[in-house]
Amino acid sequence: MKRVMLVLATFMLLAIPAFAERIICASTTSTQNSGLFDFILPIFKKTTGIDVHVIAVGTGAALEMAKRGDADVVFVHAKDLELQGIKEGHFINRHDVMYNDFVIVGPRSSGSGFQGLGKASNVFVKIADKKYPFVSRGDNSGTHRKELSLWGKAGISPKGNDWYMEVGQGMSKSLRIASEKHAYSITDRGTWLSIKDSGLLDMKIVFEGDPLLFNQYGVMAVNPDKHSHVKIREAMAFIEWLISEEGQAAIGSFKDGKGNQLFTPNAN
Repeated sequence: MKRVMLVLATFMLLAIPAFAERIICASTTSTQNSGLFDFILPIFKKTTGIDVHVIAVGTGAALEMAKRGDADVVFVHAKDLELQGIKEGHFINRHDVMYNDFVIVGPRSSGSGFQGLGKASNVFVKIADKKYPFVSRGDNSGTHRKELSLWGKAGISPKGNDWYMEVGQGMSKSLRIASEKHAYSITDRGTWLSIKDSGLLDMKIVFEGDPLLFNQYGVMAVNPDKHSHVKIREAMAFIEWLISEEGQAAIGSFKDGKGNQLFTPNAN
């Protein structure tokens, strides 16, 4: 099966002319803010001649945008929602692409007691018990959904509490607000590494390493049976490139200025 897919991908890449139209990729703020697309898209264009225009919003907004037919391909990180969209017929050809993890961050003056709590949900229990200020993206993004799942595991409903702030912003802006408010928050590691040394944040990681903080990214095409104008050939070429040896190598070689690998490729 993998051999058939490789042959198909090779045929699709060779069949696309150099003047192929631009495709639209609905994606997350974390992939954009981290600089990943700035790194890999020129490589993809050199290979295929295809331009990819990224619209970076929260995962929930990216999925809704694609469901309306306003994108050709989706690259997000909320696997439950992605699989639901496949089941409903909105998307096709989903693949895992890469992963990193989430980290819980807080004021630089925070003590060291959080890491010893063992589980991310225990950190959230302590934040609620102490009424420490917490900034939530509040935007139905993949990060927001992970945050809500952790509150659920902690048995806490934070909404409506004075210490809980829903800001409806992307990850970078949410972190800046959290820093200004001396608050805690949760972020994907890629965005954290890309902004932590910018001088905009007075924050540090207070908890990491729980398997529940695993952060999987996936890609899928918008179903042309739902929206006939979708550039399915180019979208499929982009997907197949991302999961190919070249695409996976490009993702794996993307690092920040200090040599940290921001995403680990894991296409299957």
